[in-house]
Amino acid sequence: MIRFGVDFGGTKIEAAALDSDGDFVARVRKPNPGNYDEALEVVADLLADAETMAGAQAARLGMGIPGSLSPRTGLIRNANSVYLNGRPFEQDLAARLERPVRLANDANCLALSEAADGAGAGQGVVFAAILGTGCGGGVVVDGRIIEGRNGIGGEWGHMPLPWPKPEEYPGPACWCGRKGCLETWIAGPAFARDAGHPTGQAALAAIEAGDAEALAALDRHIDRLGRALAVVCDLIDPDVIVLGGGLSNVDALYARLPAAIAPHVFSDAFETPVLKARHGDSSGVRGAAWLWPAD
Repeated sequence: MIRFGVDFGGTKIEAAALDSDGDFVARVRKPNPGNYDEALEVVADLLADAETMAGAQAARLGMGIPGSLSPRTGLIRNANSVYLNGRPFEQDLAARLERPVRLANDANCLALSEAADGAGAGQGVVFAAILGTGCGGGVVVDGRIIEGRNGIGGEWGHMPLPWPKPEEYPGPACWCGRKGCLETWIAGPAFARDAGHPTGQAALAAIEAGDAEALAALDRHIDRLGRALAVVCDLIDPDVIVLGGGLSNVDALYARLPAAIAPHVFSDAFETPVLKARHGDSSGVRGAAWLWPAD
């Protein structure tokens, strides 16, 4: 069976098809136009291209999105691509594509992909965090996404920075209307701003070049990320923590984060591994494809 998935990112939209072994048989992407109606058309075009490449038709589609579906209204909420909020995206896609569509939070898709055959394969409880343009989390237990009664399971990016220092309180204003959300501290734009660079990529290049200001920002980033992940460990005690998104490419995170997490965990021992997503930026679209069962 060929599964089809779409990763609806803030800057690009990607469609892919996977065979029964989880291998790509098609993969195409285009820039996200940043407009609701145009984005619907880009998804339709990408799916048609993926079907042509795979030599199969998509009977149904899985899609990872920023934000989540409200179980009360069926409308998108909590998306940092704010033009999605309040819109019946799932219904509109199904009507445009003339097939069933299943949506899930993009961090949930990352967690599902990595739990299936990635860095979290064989583990019971997997927590996955996206550290990119935004900041989000997803939880998979025994191969199943935990969305919860209100559909916000794992919504980690909009909790406040734990144990804030005086200079960190109340924190920067967040697009969600609150102050001090994790997204304002540990996502790519926040890290770039702290490092004194216009983009996360520029900040990462400065780290590679040994820039003192960027290295100091990395120290602060690891400290904040350690505090943020410690709360997750106290709450669900995952078997593994998997990182995705642009900042997951900072190799220093994996060597230094366990020691940054441990002092804040309410335990006499901390042995949880922190691993890079095995499938990299492919995990989102792979997880979206896995939203539908094989049968």
